[in-house]
Formats: sequence, structure tokens, C-alpha cells
Amino acid sequence: MALIIPLRGFTPAIGPDTFLAENATIIGDVTIGEGCSIWFNTVVRGDVNTIKIGDRVNIQDGSVLHTLYRKSTIEIGDDVSIGHNVTLHGCKIHSLALIGMGAVVMDDAEVGEGALVAAGSVVLSRTKIGPNELWGGAPAKFIKMVDPETSRELNQKIARNYLMYSRWYTDADPR
Repeated sequence: MALIIPLRGFTPAIGPDTFLAENATIIGDVTIGEGCSIWFNTVVRGDVNTIKIGDRVNIQDGSVLHTLYRKSTIEIGDDVSIGHNVTLHGCKIHSLALIGMGAVVMDDAEVGEGALVAAGSVVLSRTKIGPNELWGGAPAKFIKMVDPETSRELNQKIARNYLMYSRWYTDADPR
């Protein structure tokens, strides 16, 4: 069972049909929407400020979400995919965005709707990534625009797939 820790008067709120891997850690002022999946070794640490996660968000293995005390929060929209070993620190990720494996998104950065952050990228503090933009590198830079419909289809497909994967762990017959 996931480690869910109330802290400083805040108890994490977990939406219906959400999968929490048995070694995921959810702490403090955290709200997770419905149909989400929080995977193995992920830490969602709302100890010093608020973390709000929308619906059908998958946060993959080894990711860390944290904020700055009294300065930054995390807001994640709907149908967002956060790849393996991602660090999100006090940032805003709009709906239908994808953050690639091993990426880092720093305080007060904003990733627009349908935007893609390439694997291994470092999005510096206060960077604003527009809707349907692809950014990559360290530090991350604009690469190109992405077709909005292609982005929507990709991210909704990934969100559906991760909901299916999570059911393998929770259904009585995991075939």
C-alpha cells in the first residue's frame, strides 16, 4: 500500500479510480484527481506547499514533485504524462502536456497545453513554454511547434494506456 502521510493539518485527497503503487509516497497538501496513476518510487511531497493534480494524469516511476515553502506550488492539468524519473519543482503543467523521461521543470516555469518537453531536458525557473511547443535540451530551448491534434491524440492515448496498466495491478484477474 502506498505511503500516505498527513502533515501540518493536511491530508492528501485521492480521487476515485486512482492507482497508487505500493511504494509511492504522497505527503501533506496534495490533491489528486480521478483516473490517475502514481507509479513506483514516486514522491509527491506537499509538505511545504500545495500540489494539485488533475484527472487522468500519470506520474511514472521515480518521479519527484516538490515546491518552495510559501513561494511556489505545483498545478498539473488533465491528461498529462510525467515520464520516468522526472523532477517537477513548483511549476505549472497545463492539460495534455507531456514531460519526457528524466526531465527537470523548475520553480515558476509553465508548460503550455499540449506542449512537449523532451527527455532529459532542464526547464529553468520562470521559463514559459507555449501551447503545442516542443522544447528540449539543458537548458531547454524551443525546437518547433507540434500539431495540436497530434499532441492531443498522443497524450490522451498515453493517459488511457496508463489507466489500463494500473488496472493490471488492481483487478482480480490481471490478464
